[in-house]
Amino acid sequence: MRMGEALQQTRLERILGAPLAEDAVRQWPQSGEVLRGRARIAEVEAHFEGLKLGVGRRHACGDTLVVEWSTDYGDGRVYRNVSIAELRDGEVVRVTDYWGEPFTPPDWRRALSERLDMPRQGVWPASDALMPG
Repeated sequence: MRMGEALQQTRLERILGAPLAEDAVRQWPQSGEVLRGRARIAEVEAHFEGLKLGVGRRHACGDTLVVEWSTDYGDGRVYRNVSIAELRDGEVVRVTDYWGEPFTPPDWRRALSERLDMPRQGVWPASDALMPG
């Protein structure tokens, strides 16, 4: 554990439950962006004031973590996210985030699907159940 890590932990480290390597890479396919380095990741995170988040589940498979989490950027819209992280020597070296905003399914799909049970405090918490990030 790095000195002072608990006080300076990034949001991404809290979501993943693992420390970032100093040269970690964070990829956002939705916007076509890459953030290089723990310091740059923290700098970008600092721009999201009022952000709330909740971690649903973490899955570990060898040197890979998969985390399901939810976030609200302060406007009441909840995004459902998945982050896939690659570890080296216990530190995250690469993470790819996938997120999506909720939407109303099209009418034609109602007969083909069922409603997903999403209790307020479940894996996908409601907006008012998210904690400050």
